[in-house]
Amino acid sequence: MKNNILVIGGTGKTGKRIVHLLNKAGHNVRIGSRDGSPAFDWHKPEEWPAAVEDMNAIYITYQPDLAVPGALEAVERLVKVAKRADVKRLVLLSGKGEREAQLCEQVVIHSGLEHTIVRANWFNQNFSENFLLDGVLEGHVALPFAEMKIPFVDAQDIAEVAAKALTEDNHNGEIYELTGPEGLTFEEAVNLISTATGREIEFTGISIASYVQAMRQKQIPEDFIWLIEYLFTEVLGNPDNSVITTDVEKVLGKKPVSFKEYSEKTAAAGVWNVL
Repeated sequence: MKNNILVIGGTGKTGKRIVHLLNKAGHNVRIGSRDGSPAFDWHKPEEWPAAVEDMNAIYITYQPDLAVPGALEAVERLVKVAKRADVKRLVLLSGKGEREAQLCEQVVIHSGLEHTIVRANWFNQNFSENFLLDGVLEGHVALPFAEMKIPFVDAQDIAEVAAKALTEDNHNGEIYELTGPEGLTFEEAVNLISTATGREIEFTGISIASYVQAMRQKQIPEDFIWLIEYLFTEVLGNPDNSVITTDVEKVLGKKPVSFKEYSEKTAAAGVWNVL
């Protein structure tokens, strides 16, 4: 059966991949973005009813993160709009080990609608589509919590799990915690990128205070600095987030993408080429 599905954040790291998978499967996809038609903007709730109208399912991802002030209230309001529009199913992208994100999860879980929670931690794509890209291109990545082992998860695996949850009936009520197949330190990840690109990329472990100071020197907005500091201290610093799960394999029937596979594919695509 073909579904009408709203993908909020349909141009983002997971959203664009979900849109591709759903289109390929023949579903009717509406991209939830400020440039969408109808538009969807988390800061303009008056637009939401038009974006949600006639949808069977909604993929919910909140930018920049469910941890930021106002996210809980926004998710609560969206769920009410979805129920009034007779939406059947919700799939929420949540943060592994984030207390604030889990409050948002409860809103979805107790919505009375079919639902799946997809928890993820650090994406592989943070090195190629997000804030770690600049350091890779500059040949020097400096990050705090250098000793932590992180089971980086690939955005494609997240997208494939979410696409199944949006279109299949056997994921209702499930909470999936998605990780890659192994834990790596930031230095080990950077070394794999260095090998894949054939470029020398240095890694330096620094304190969180030094990292925050460096962001301020680059005149990065304070709200983004707050979020990054939160993700490092509260999420990355949580030992539970180093636990490796088998949920990707459980849902997809295949091993999750490894960081080595990701780095080789991304290098081949030229993302890390320096002119």
